[in-house]
Amino acid sequence: MHHAKTDSEVTSSMAPSSPPRAAYYVQSPSHDDGDGKTAASSFHSSPAASPPRSLGNHSRDSSSSRFSGKVTSAATGSSRRAAKGAGAGGGDAARRSPWMKEAAIEEEGLLMDDDDDADARKGGFSALPKKVRYGLGFVAAFFLLFFFFALILWGASRNQKPVVSVNSVTFHNFVIQAGTDASLVPTELSTLNATVRLTFRNTGTFFGVHVTAQPVTFYYSQLLMAAGDLKYFYQQRKSKRNVSVAVMASRVPLYGGGSGLSSTLGPKGAPPPPVPLELTVRIRSRALVLGKLVKPTFHNNVRCNVRLEVAKLGKALSLKKNCTHI
Repeated sequence: MHHAKTDSEVTSSMAPSSPPRAAYYVQSPSHDDGDGKTAASSFHSSPAASPPRSLGNHSRDSSSSRFSGKVTSAATGSSRRAAKGAGAGGGDAARRSPWMKEAAIEEEGLLMDDDDDADARKGGFSALPKKVRYGLGFVAAFFLLFFFFALILWGASRNQKPVVSVNSVTFHNFVIQAGTDASLVPTELSTLNATVRLTFRNTGTFFGVHVTAQPVTFYYSQLLMAAGDLKYFYQQRKSKRNVSVAVMASRVPLYGGGSGLSSTLGPKGAPPPPVPLELTVRIRSRALVLGKLVKPTFHNNVRCNVRLEVAKLGKALSLKKNCTHI
């Protein structure tokens, strides 16, 4: 039999068996304040203020709110440390960790490697390492300066040419006679013996010279009458020496070119006509200014007109006014 429930029974059945626990919520921070601190507030809401929820939903909300609160606190702490680090400025750079310094060094090394790779891709001189390029540049500069210095010395030495003066000549013997040459062809033969005196002066202020010469010769027209050798010698700087050269020849065939020559006295003891001769002196001087690298060479060519007179044999004939430098 079914009985209707009274109001008191209904009321007692609806009442909870235990008093309800107060629900609470954690609000995530929406922004940071000026001091870098996070504004977080936890508040308890009354059952009247909060929407009606079941006990299961309430427990899930509480656990998720607590988890989000922990994550938010960690993020807030990180942002707070970053803000403090930014405010520290240059003082914090000194406390950087070693791996950051190593990373910076490695980055610089990579940049230098990139530059070297770029130079290598260009090819040619740029492809060489920097040390090699610097070494080659130093060597090139050294040789350039050395060449410039040697050029200055060479130019200075060119203006200090030696001076050759032919002083006199003495004829000791002159004979024209009939005869035959080596192939037994009849011709007139000439014999001449003379001594040529000259002076060699080295005007160089910082170098000596090595002196050689071509044969000293006497020509009659285009016929070689006599020749003599000037021996090699070395002349020191700012000095001079007198040199004597023996010029002679014996039984030189004239082949009709000397038909007008005579070495005997004419009628009544008249002397034969003088014989016009041409004396040629060619001297070469070489200076060693800077070892064998700078070797200026000088040439002195002297030509003198000489009158051979039989009556003046054995006498020195001055040639200071009869010579020309060519």
